[in-house]
Amino acid sequence: MERAKVVARYRSGKILKGFTQNFFANKDVFHLFPPDNPSSGQSMGIPVRDLKAVFFVRDFVGDPSYHEQKRFDEAEKPQGHPVEVTFSDGEVMVGTTLGYGQGRSGFFIIPADPKSNNIKIFAISSAVVKMRRI
Repeated sequence: MERAKVVARYRSGKILKGFTQNFFANKDVFHLFPPDNPSSGQSMGIPVRDLKAVFFVRDFVGDPSYHEQKRFDEAEKPQGHPVEVTFSDGEVMVGTTLGYGQGRSGFFIIPADPKSNNIKIFAISSAVVKMRRI
């Protein structure tokens, strides 16, 4: 399995960046390898229950001056259900989901903005205070 670049954001605000090759939505823990040496064999177990979300990213730095659009392009038909998700820290994300359901530990969101640094996000359900279809 190919390693994915991820940013693990904790509910406390703590952020860890690295690579993973064993993130599964139905598992309680995944392993994070350091961003500067993913082949080191040294990984850290990340308990999903402590997180706000896992961001699968294009790169670790991103563009801090870029403001992600919070709406869909009128010309495109998004795949999945368009949603607006509000996290317990106040962050709002707009995108689509295929697998939201009550009782699940989390769900994936594909950002509405195709230029987003985020490829997809796994939102932890217990860190979401509001989820609405748009």
